[in-house]
Amino acid sequence: MTGVTKAYVRSSDSGNPVTRAFCPECGAPVFSTNPALPGLLFLRASSLDDLEVFKPQMHVWTMRAPSWDAPFGGLPAFEKMPPGM
Repeated sequence: MTGVTKAYVRSSDSGNPVTRAFCPECGAPVFSTNPALPGLLFLRASSLDDLEVFKPQMHVWTMRAPSWDAPFGGLPAFEKMPPGM
């Protein structure tokens, strides 16, 4: 990805500020960051041209998932954020 993003900050459920970045032209969400998780960047799958580039490593916030979006692949699943995150 190249170019500049626009961002807004909002508190997460834990109270940490989450920065959400989006395309300034179309408003599409691109990624988010959280200072409680330094070094991690949460890419939005919808921002990828090739969805096979990255593989999911866990499911988070499953308590908010619709009934048709069940965790798959034997990946760790958490109703909220995983402990320590």
